[in-house]
Amino acid sequence: MTVSADFTSLLHKAASGQQLDSHEAETAFHAIMAGDVDPVHLSAFLTALKLRGETFAELTGAVQAVRHHMTVLPDVPAGAIDVCGTGGDGLKTLNVSTAVAFVLAGLGVPVAKHGNRALSSATGATDVLEVLGIPPTDDLALQGRRLREDGLVFLAAPQHHPAMRHAAPVRKALGFRTLFNLLGPLCNPAQVRHQLVGVFDGRWCEPVARALGALGSLSVWVVHGSTEEGGSDELTLAGPSQVSAWQNGALFSFGIEPDMAGLAAAPISAIRGGDAQANAAALLALLDGAGGAYRDTVLLNAAAALHVAGRGDIVKAGAIDVPAFRRNVGMAADSIDRGLARAALEGARMSAPSIASTDAGRS
Repeated sequence: MTVSADFTSLLHKAASGQQLDSHEAETAFHAIMAGDVDPVHLSAFLTALKLRGETFAELTGAVQAVRHHMTVLPDVPAGAIDVCGTGGDGLKTLNVSTAVAFVLAGLGVPVAKHGNRALSSATGATDVLEVLGIPPTDDLALQGRRLREDGLVFLAAPQHHPAMRHAAPVRKALGFRTLFNLLGPLCNPAQVRHQLVGVFDGRWCEPVARALGALGSLSVWVVHGSTEEGGSDELTLAGPSQVSAWQNGALFSFGIEPDMAGLAAAPISAIRGGDAQANAAALLALLDGAGGAYRDTVLLNAAAALHVAGRGDIVKAGAIDVPAFRRNVGMAADSIDRGLARAALEGARMSAPSIASTDAGRS
């Protein structure tokens, strides 16, 4: 493989500690997505960025390149939302954002949920959805019908980001977080403009929110929770969470405590996950009315997502309006308690291709 002179020049610049502007970063990531960068050069490039510290401009340029190469889902309803975390927090919790997707869909909020297989969790969204009878598909027509008719679709990253395969072996071999860990939630194939994004490191809350705003998003919360075992890429009951919000063309930040939502604090160990079967069973129990820290964590995140989707404004003067926040928690609880979230899951099962036919399509 012959690496282009442009990429080599940008590698040298990064390796010398200089920052790339957004156009340069976009050029570099276009080459990576096209498969034009060999593993040695790619490893050196990602490591150089990591050691120096990736910048907002580099993040924005990389997102532009990845979006250019992704398979886009067309004809998405206005107001569709994604709830997605970066992973990488290492806490191996139950599947919170997947459960939130069912809660939102039960309330009539269109959800285009981006996800992947297990990375930092014991089981990823795609893993648990397969156990629940909702396998991934690359059928764009079917995905579009699910979203328009059922108000819920799950978009598995490999089906929409095939160019990511060029970087996958290097990312796995490096074994540490790189800029790629941030790109998935910023590159939703449905190009939604409402997003609740969790990040593994709080320093990325503001840059990710600002990047999404610059790239056309309308309403965004980027969140990071504090726990006794380290940071979480979701709002958490285990400690305070920080939020950077992009709303009405402005960026602002604030904090959230569980008691603001009327929810009891709980250690992160209370929502520790297991394998795909165990996590799927816990999710079903949740939707059937089981109480506890998993339910409360889902309610906390769903209440925030409802705000991002335009259902219940919970921010006044740049801070949480506690009564409004608790009303959103009540709406989320209603979705579960009235069986609306469980009905959304059953609808997704009914409209899904069989796992057997999906496997046959891969062969």
